[in-house]
Amino acid sequence: MSETKNARNVSRRTVLKGTAATTGAALIGASIPMHFIKDAHAQTFRGDPGSSGSVKFGFNVPQSGPYADEGADELRAYQLAVKHLNGEGDGGMLNTIKPLELKGNGVLGKKVEFVTGDTQTKSDAARASAKRMIEKDNVAMITGGSSSGVAVAVQGLCQEMGVIFMAGLTHSNDTTGKDKKRYGFRHFFNAYMSGQAIAPILKEEYGTDRRAYHLTADYTWGWTQEESIKAATENIGWETVNTVRTPVGAGDFSQYITPVLNSGADVLILNHYGKDMVNSLTQAVQFGLRDKQVNGKNFEIVVPLYSRLMAQGAGDAAKGILGTTNWHWSLQDAGSQAFVKSFGQEYGFPPSQAAHTCYVQTLLYANACEMAGTFAPWEVIKQLEGFEFDGAGNGPTLYRAEDHQCFKDVLVVRGKENPQSNFDLLEVVKEVPRAQVEYPADMFGGELGPYKV
Repeated sequence: MSETKNARNVSRRTVLKGTAATTGAALIGASIPMHFIKDAHAQTFRGDPGSSGSVKFGFNVPQSGPYADEGADELRAYQLAVKHLNGEGDGGMLNTIKPLELKGNGVLGKKVEFVTGDTQTKSDAARASAKRMIEKDNVAMITGGSSSGVAVAVQGLCQEMGVIFMAGLTHSNDTTGKDKKRYGFRHFFNAYMSGQAIAPILKEEYGTDRRAYHLTADYTWGWTQEESIKAATENIGWETVNTVRTPVGAGDFSQYITPVLNSGADVLILNHYGKDMVNSLTQAVQFGLRDKQVNGKNFEIVVPLYSRLMAQGAGDAAKGILGTTNWHWSLQDAGSQAFVKSFGQEYGFPPSQAAHTCYVQTLLYANACEMAGTFAPWEVIKQLEGFEFDGAGNGPTLYRAEDHQCFKDVLVVRGKENPQSNFDLLEVVKEVPRAQVEYPADMFGGELGPYKV
């Protein structure tokens, strides 16, 4: 037998052996129940309500710590959203958001239930609370938080465990930037948008020849807020005198405010939020900063991220202070009015921006489930990515597919000099068109990761 003929026979035997093995495997596979084959149950996922008549959401909010005021209002909004999803009350934004497939009969025919947790405004506590909701309570979705450190931590956990995270109040660029995740979505605006929205107003009101001193919350939000507002103000001609980091929950900021008096700065920028902002702003005013003249100009204070709850806490110190906000209850569009009416009837006072973004996030997730026809997270994610809607306040809105950041109009606000009530504390100076605050999807880096984990 020649060497060539032998090689051909060996090759033929190898092919026949492989064919038989493949055929045998196919026959065996056909006779084995599918649940014994790895990955055959591709539709199995955490939070699957299965044949249960209800689906469970996890509301993970700061019920203690420096951001607890926001957390309390978030929880009110979540409970209202559940009522509307289940057909109770007047429906709120179910009557205004378009397009919308929700009918007020739960989600995919299942009644919405919920569990709550306390993030304590701490990342470790927030992760532990979220993990408990996922493993013990079998939640289909987690939402909440009023700290970007918390949001980034919980978002990472949800990516690992395959549960969608509809972020609550988180303003750091990192949330949908370097720390973005396929399973995380943000309706709230970010620090870059605040800088782009407020800088033209600061230029118009305070001029271009200014010297700014920053006090900054020492965590991911503060860092990116400082970076964004610093870049935006320097772009209009301002000089940055100093940037000083302060611990979250410091309470007493006097040791940080005293050096400002002798710095040569004529603007103090407070990159603080929640009770930290209330305390630092109040103490800065008590130190007489707003009564000073420096460099021939009236000394000014700016709070880049503002809220009605913070203005309420700061009292008279908030009067005249400029900042930005994601939403305000005085907006006259149909969606805002519907939400304010529902919230007011339920609780007796208007909602905060934290309440608004959390309410909208809950409805958007539920609607995406209806659109997908399933709670399977990878299918729900695909419905949210690139979703365009209106009727939720702030005009036409896009959930950008590339980074899961919402783009909508941004509000520049000022503390009212003569408020008519304890809730009428901010006036909208300008509704900044979303085109002015948009940016490339790859600007802040990061990778979304896989659809299935």
